[in-house]
Amino acid sequence: MDEGAPPAARRTPSPVASPFAKARMADDSRAPRLHVAAPLAVGAAAALSPGQANYLANVLRLGAGARVVAFNGRDGEFAAQIALAGRRHLSLAVTAQTRGPEAPPDVDLLFAPIKHARLDYMAQKAVEMGAGRLRPVATRRTQVARLNLERLEANAIEAAEQCGAVWTPEILPIEPLDRALAAWPAGRLLVFCDEDAPPAGPLDALAESKSARGVGLLIGPEGGFDDAERAAILRVPGVLRLSLGPRVLRADTAAVAALALVQAARGDWKGAARPPEPH
Repeated sequence: MDEGAPPAARRTPSPVASPFAKARMADDSRAPRLHVAAPLAVGAAAALSPGQANYLANVLRLGAGARVVAFNGRDGEFAAQIALAGRRHLSLAVTAQTRGPEAPPDVDLLFAPIKHARLDYMAQKAVEMGAGRLRPVATRRTQVARLNLERLEANAIEAAEQCGAVWTPEILPIEPLDRALAAWPAGRLLVFCDEDAPPAGPLDALAESKSARGVGLLIGPEGGFDDAERAAILRVPGVLRLSLGPRVLRADTAAVAALALVQAARGDWKGAARPPEPH
């Protein structure tokens, strides 16, 4: 976690009545937000990892009784307070539920692994933009021989902490591109971000695909797909070949741009409550 970054911004409570509204309003909006492995329930204690305890006690210099927001991807989001467990260890005392459980967005990001710093950025921004699953694929021009899944997961979880997600992203092991294409479900949209696609309005194309069950985005390696891979991608039923504009984008930039387009056309914020129109 970025030690210099400000605590994650919390969403503004909806004007529509919610069973969690009072708890959320009572919670400190600047409390640090942590993903924990332990089950979460009001009145329970949740253990912290040594790294989390060090971050709270020695980086943020928080002591017993300080407010923390916790989630685990299963039980929802909870307000908690730091509690001492023994002389040197910290845990969380869970005090109230602030949000209920939420399913991850049904959005896959399929990508060829790239170099570490740019892959870290891609993982973080993809989760912030609503990718529920990160699916690395091996292509003929993939330049990274080994993929550190633990590092990928750590970056994805950090992004979930920062952006206020209650769900946690799923990180799949790397698989060959041809295997991922062969197993692609019928009726599920696959957006092929193709730098050679004819320029056209991407939002219009995505809007026409709203009936598809879920969506995947396919981002190529730094050297692009070869001819055989491109032909195999275009044979997938339901594939949507999409241009991301007149400029050639780096893989990490293309992922963020494509996810922004998907969110604009069919994003998971579309059900957010709106205040009533004035009469």
